[in-house]
Formats: sequence, structure tokens, C-alpha cells
Amino acid sequence: MGQSSKGIVVFLLVIQSVLLWGKSPIKEEAKPIEFVFQDSLDWADYYYNIHRYKQAIPLYRKNLDTIQHEKIKILKKLALSEAAMEHPSKSVSYLHEYLQLEFRPSFLLHEGFDSIRGTDEFSSVSEQVIPKINIWALLYFFVALIGFYVMGMLVLNKKIDIHARIIIALFVFIHSLFILNISINRANFLFEIPHSYLMSTWSSFLYGPLLFLYFRRVSQRHRLNWEDFWHFLPTLLLIGYLVPNVYAFTGAEKVNLMLSRLQNGLSPSDSSKLVLIVTLKAISLAVYAYFIHLLLKKNNTTEPSKSKTRLWQKNIYYIHVAYVITYIVYGVSISLGNPYPVLLHIPIIMMAVMVVYVGYAANVQPNVFSGVYAYTNNRLFPKYVKSGLTESLSLELKENLAQLFEQGKLYRRNDINLDLVAKKLGTTRHNASQIINEHFNRSFHEFVNVYRIKEAKKLLEKEKDLNIIDIAYEVGYNNKVTFNKAFKKDTSLTPSQYLKEIQKKKSPSLSELGHY
Repeated sequence: MGQSSKGIVVFLLVIQSVLLWGKSPIKEEAKPIEFVFQDSLDWADYYYNIHRYKQAIPLYRKNLDTIQHEKIKILKKLALSEAAMEHPSKSVSYLHEYLQLEFRPSFLLHEGFDSIRGTDEFSSVSEQVIPKINIWALLYFFVALIGFYVMGMLVLNKKIDIHARIIIALFVFIHSLFILNISINRANFLFEIPHSYLMSTWSSFLYGPLLFLYFRRVSQRHRLNWEDFWHFLPTLLLIGYLVPNVYAFTGAEKVNLMLSRLQNGLSPSDSSKLVLIVTLKAISLAVYAYFIHLLLKKNNTTEPSKSKTRLWQKNIYYIHVAYVITYIVYGVSISLGNPYPVLLHIPIIMMAVMVVYVGYAANVQPNVFSGVYAYTNNRLFPKYVKSGLTESLSLELKENLAQLFEQGKLYRRNDINLDLVAKKLGTTRHNASQIINEHFNRSFHEFVNVYRIKEAKKLLEKEKDLNIIDIAYEVGYNNKVTFNKAFKKDTSLTPSQYLKEIQKKKSPSLSELGHY
């Protein structure tokens, strides 16, 4: 090697020695930098992606409170990681935290939860927050729609007494609102529509007072006054509590409130004062059911027309009592901490029966709500719903029918039938039947018998030479048996007994004879 080459090698060795000697000892410690990097969220995601959940979980926990803008993502990964480790309780705990920050229940459908999906811990959340349509939810929703439709019919029907229709319409409304609330709860749409939370609770103490006031109106023509305000005082107090504590909340606040209840193992759809409200409602229902019983007992009557009115009132009352009893049983189960699902469904079914029955009455004979019972159809839908009768033609035929019977005495014909009446009126059999049912609130045979018995009474009072069978033939009956039966139904007396009563009134008493 030449002198020049040796000089270059020596020069390079000197330079290397200088560089190594001048290197800072601080710069040699590079391992701490690598350790900080392994604590980052990226390393947590790396371990998660390669399914090393045991290493990922502590890193996620360490970053949970330090990286706020990634908190939702970290909670989701923690819930999935704990699920993969088959730790349902821990996974559900992180799920609750996640749902309170971002309520997206579809996340619970993630395949990562399949390993714990069948556990009680996971089911307690998924079955409450994931929307699902079932037969009960659909059935209750349908009944609620019927109820709102019936309420509209009642409010708009001016033929019904205004006080009675407003009270009964409100009664149907609170039933329908409650059933709709239950439908939303059963379908798990409560979180999707947070303002439906406790949306019917405000009316808990109205069921009894409204039905009581309705019966007072139709039986005693009672007009609402300031004294009736006391019936609504419990409702006003309840609303005063619910507005600041529930109804004034935003949608997000209501969701968090319901999630907090769910996290504590409670039903998210119930109130924190559930036992108290249910107990007070059961007491209110029982007290007013007794008041209504006393009212109906006081207005008991044997008059045929009024007894028919009472039939409607009794049916409504019996349905209400069935609801009261089943609700009290439900209330007892709530108080004892054993709320079996069937005990909740039975009172709701009774409420649905009430709505459907009132709807049936409103559709068939709306005058019943004013205290005038006149059922002649006995069908779910009106008998004359497809009738072509206009109001003016209907009134004209009514006048002609009255003239045929009052002046023409058509009822005297022993071969009278609906076809004959229709022919005399110049209309169809269907229309003739409708005129009698709607304007006179009677069936055809009842209508004919009214005129026949009315004239028979006059003949018994005036004609001394006619015997009973002659009178029967005179007014249109074919035999004495039919006449006696119809006469007794109207007067509670046979024609012979009625005649004796007349003679007794006309003949002077022994005391009166002593004055002559």
C-alpha cells in the first residue's frame, strides 16, 4: 500500500474516533421513546385487530379518560373486547357508557357480541333498546287508532249532548293514549321517540272522575261547575310534579334518564315513582267505581225506555269494574316486586275492550251517549250504512208514516207487515225499516203494537158493549193470546185486570155513597 493510501485510512479512523467520542450519552437512550409509543391508541388498535384482547384492553382503559374525542370509539372497542373475552358483565358496563354518549342501539347487533348474546346480562340491554315489532305492539297500536277515531266522531257529532260528548270523548282519549304508550313501549321505540316517555301518566287519576261525571250528566243532567274542580285536583298535582321532573326534559335528557334506570336493573319505561302512582291510581279507581255504583243504584228504574238506557250504562260500568279489579291485582304485584307480564296485559285488554265497545256504540247509535238508548241493529257496523236516504226524504217519509198510522189507522189491518207499509209509503222495505228504527227508536212490531195498545186502552175505557176479544180484533190482532201478551208487556196488566181497574175508579166508594 502506498503512502497516500495509508494516509487516507488513518484519516478515516481519526474521524470515526472523533464522532464516537462526541456522541451524547443522552441520545443513546432510545428505548423510552419506543415504550411511550407502545402505550398509544394505535398499539391498542393493533392488538385488537390481531385478536390479542388481553393486551388491548388495558391500553384502551389507559386512553379512555385522556383522549376525550376518541371516547366513543374506545368504549365500543372495550365492549367488543370484553365480549370476545366472554365477560358479559364488563362488556355491558361499557355498553351503558357508550349508549349514554351516542345512542345507536344498532351497535348491539355487531357480530362481535355473538359470544355473549344469549347471556342474561346482554339480553337485559338488547331486549330493551333494540326496536322490534311484535303482535302485541301492532294490536295495541291498532286499538289506539280506533280510539282516536272514535274520539273524533264523538267530538264532532252535534246530535250528542255537548257536555256528555266532551266528557266521554276525553275518557276515550286517555284510554287510547295509554294504549298507544304501551304499544310504543312494547315495540322498543321509546328511545327512538323519547318524548313518549310517561306521555300518558299525567291522566292516571282521570279515569274514575270522568266516568263518574259522565254518568251524572246522562242520568241527572248535571252541569259541570266549580265544585267539580275537586275531582281534577289529584290530576293537577300529578301534572305539577311531572312537568319539571319529566316533561320539561330534552329528548337527550330523557334518553339518559331511561338508560340510567336500565343500568340499575329497572324498566326504562316506568317512572321512579311507579309504586306510588300505581297505588294511588288503584285507590282512585276503586273509590270512583263505588261512587258510580251508588249513582246507578239511585237511578234504578223499571220503565222500559229508561231500563234500556241503563243497559248501556251497566255495560260500560261492568267493563270499567273489570278493568279496576285487574289493575288492582297488577298494582299489588308491583308493590310486592313481582310484576308478571300477564298482569299488565289483562288491564290493558280491558281498556281495549272499553274503547272498542264505545266505538261500536258511537258507530251504531250515537244518541246513546246522551242517555237515550235505542239499539235496534245489534251489529258491529250500522245496519243502514249504505242507505241512500237523504235527510229531507227521511223526514218526509217519517211524516207520511205517522199520518198512515194516526189518521189512516193502518195498524188495524191484521195482515200488516213491513212490505205493506213500504208500499203505502211508496218506498223500499229497507227504507221503511230505517225510518221506524231511526226516528221512532223501535222495531217494526214494537211500532205497530204501540198504536194498537194505545187504541185498545181507549176502547176499554169507552166501549162497554165490546168484550176483550172484540177489542183485540178491532185493533188488528188475530187472537186473544197475542193481544194479552202485548197488552201486559205495555201496562204490566192483562186487559181484564186493566178493565177492572177502570171500573173500580169509575164506581163510587161506600163512603161516597153515605153522603147521598
